[in-house]
Amino acid sequence: MTLETVSTNRSHGGIQGVYRHPSRETGTDMTFSVFVPPQAEAGEKRPVVWYLSGLTCTHANVTEKGEYRRACAELGLIFVAPDTSPRGDDVPDDEGYDFGKGAGFYVDATEAPWSKHFRMESYVARELPELIAAHFPADMARQAITGHSMGGHGALTLALKNPGRFKSVSAFAPIVAPARVPWGEKALTGYLGSDRAAWRRYDAAALIEDGARVPDILVDQGTADNFLAEQLRPELLAEACDKAGIPLILRVREGYDHSYYFISTFMEDHLRWHAERLAR
Repeated sequence: MTLETVSTNRSHGGIQGVYRHPSRETGTDMTFSVFVPPQAEAGEKRPVVWYLSGLTCTHANVTEKGEYRRACAELGLIFVAPDTSPRGDDVPDDEGYDFGKGAGFYVDATEAPWSKHFRMESYVARELPELIAAHFPADMARQAITGHSMGGHGALTLALKNPGRFKSVSAFAPIVAPARVPWGEKALTGYLGSDRAAWRRYDAAALIEDGARVPDILVDQGTADNFLAEQLRPELLAEACDKAGIPLILRVREGYDHSYYFISTFMEDHLRWHAERLAR
């Protein structure tokens, strides 16, 4: 578990770090960021909030624009932000922004040439948690997960497929049913092939229809989001949760778009919601 420190900076009494390591899952170097709150300096293990980013992003987008550190320092939360895909000259790519590098969709690809490197589900669900547990003062019995857009899709599906691992799950403008929207249809066809039955384990609404459960879900969605009607479709998550009896807090935010202005505005709300559940 070799870990290279790229940078560290003091912020709100804690340490914001960026780290790199050779990944066994992707076969590439992977970069991620971690904020460790000041409470951990006394050796106290702290709960972990995972943040999964959206299309075209790296760890840097939320690290630089997410405005999470003050709340995490107050609440004593470790905040981990992985990359969205493998990177490197040998990694296959696509001309579109919504597939290939920057668009791993948090799946383990089965189709060539993507299957060699695009193993983002296993990376985020297994390899990176092992690394965090080994190198940081993380209480791995208390984990929460959130994400934006494609990362909201990842957060929802990982929570639904790993019952009991995450004390809470939330999302900002998530892709809730990728099998029924253009972004998801392109990505799932490319990574997994044309058999739509294989897509269901990477579709939050389908997972709920098939019996997966979490205690509750928090979602924020802006009304001025250009992707709302065609790509995000939160009503499909609402329908699935209603039928399954899963409490869904779907907050519609008037005038907010898909950007980090939206995410940073409501980041503290999400962190406090997670902190309450992590403390139970």
